[in-house]
Amino acid sequence: MNDQVESRLTVLSNQIIMSSQVSGHSLSTLSTHVLDTNTGLPATGMKVILEKCIGDDKYQLLASSSTNSDGRSREFPQLENGTYKITFFTEDYFKNNNITNYFFPKASIDFIVNSTRHYHVPLLLSPFSFSTYRGS
Repeated sequence: MNDQVESRLTVLSNQIIMSSQVSGHSLSTLSTHVLDTNTGLPATGMKVILEKCIGDDKYQLLASSSTNSDGRSREFPQLENGTYKITFFTEDYFKNNNITNYFFPKASIDFIVNSTRHYHVPLLLSPFSFSTYRGS
């Protein structure tokens, strides 16, 4: 089995496990939007993964996706309360866009889900900096 198939099976398995653990509970949703502040355009085709903290600084992969032509991704499972990490694979994005001088190979953001609502985690990105905030 190749790594891509195995990774997708892991994500699907984790989503099934997670949904069975939280049946009957209200869940939150997640989206992200990546803007390349160097070009002023959406960052398209960037790999993004979502993980859930399962204790002792250990994380379980929940989803893997790529940003669309508008720099957005909504391909994440519903979330129960807890701590999550979203990781943006910036190095691949920079290389695919012929940017050879950059500082951050990845941008990882830990965040807390503690109520039933929509969570939006935007990323503003340039080769030498990134910023984020709690969007709506």
